[in-house]
Amino acid sequence: MSVCMQCPRRCGVDRARGEYGSCSSPDRIRIARAALHLWEEPAVSGTRGSGTIFFSGCNLRCVYCQNREVSHSGKGRDVTPQQLADKMLELQSQGAHNINLVTPTHYATQIIRVLSSIRKKLYIPVIYNTSGYERPETIDKLAGLVDVYMPDLKYYSANLSRDYSGAADYFVVARAAIIRMQQQVGSPELDENGLIRRGVIVRHLVLPGCRKDSIELMHQLGRMFAPGEILLSLMSQYTPEFAQNCVFENLHRRVTTLEYETVLNEAIKLNFDGFYQNKSSATTAFTPSFEGTPNNKP
Repeated sequence: MSVCMQCPRRCGVDRARGEYGSCSSPDRIRIARAALHLWEEPAVSGTRGSGTIFFSGCNLRCVYCQNREVSHSGKGRDVTPQQLADKMLELQSQGAHNINLVTPTHYATQIIRVLSSIRKKLYIPVIYNTSGYERPETIDKLAGLVDVYMPDLKYYSANLSRDYSGAADYFVVARAAIIRMQQQVGSPELDENGLIRRGVIVRHLVLPGCRKDSIELMHQLGRMFAPGEILLSLMSQYTPEFAQNCVFENLHRRVTTLEYETVLNEAIKLNFDGFYQNKSSATTAFTPSFEGTPNNKP
C-alpha cells in the first residue's frame, strides 16, 4: 500500500509503513463483522441472508454514520488475505445468497487480489457495497470479479457533502463511478426467486432537512439512467442518535413522513423500480453489532 492513491482522496500516505490517511486504516485488512445478514433489500437478503463482510474504516466517515464505531474508530480484527478468502467461501457454504462487501473502497487493492484467487470457487454473486465515492479506475479493475454494485448516492449539493462527509466533490465523483458500474454490469437481472444476480442498486438515504437535495438527486439519476437500467433503494432509516454531537442541528432529529414521502413520490414519477422502507426501520435496533476493539487511530 505504498503511496495510497486508490480512493478519490488520493492521500499519498504509505500505509505499509504505518501512515494513516483519510480512511484511518492500515494496509492490513481489518474486518468488523462477517455473517449472514437479513436486513438488506429483499433482493439481496432473500430468505437465508446476505453473506456480509463489514470492513473497518471508511474514506468518507460521515458525521451521522450509524456504523461509526467501525467507520470512525476502526473497530475490528485484522485478517490475512487467505483468511478473508476462507471467510467468503465459508459464508457461501452457510447458504448465503451472495457475498456482500460492505465499505470496501480503502481495501479495494487487497480485495481484488483475494477475489481473483477464488472467483472460480464462488457460484453466488459478489456485491460491492460502497459509499459511491470511488475512482472509475477501481471499478475497471473489479470487472469480472463483481456481479452487483450497490453504491450510495448521498448528496447533490457540494455544500452538504463538504459539511457532512468532508468531500465537496462527492456528486461529481460518485456520478462518474456509478455510470461506470452500470456500463460494466448492465441492467438488473433477478432470478426466479427475486434475488439479484447482476446489476446496480443505487441507495439513497433521505436526511432530515435535506428534502430538496434528495429530490434533485432523483432528477439527476433520471438523467443518468433510463427506466430499468438500475434499481433504486430509497431509505428512511436515518437515526439521529449517531449525530447528536455534530454541529448540524437538522441532523439531531428523524426524517419526517412528509420529507420521505415527498422524495418517494418524485422517484415514482420518474419511473424508478426498486425498494422503499417503512418508517419503522428508523431505529438503532437494525444496527449490527461488531467484533474486535477500536484501533485508537484518528
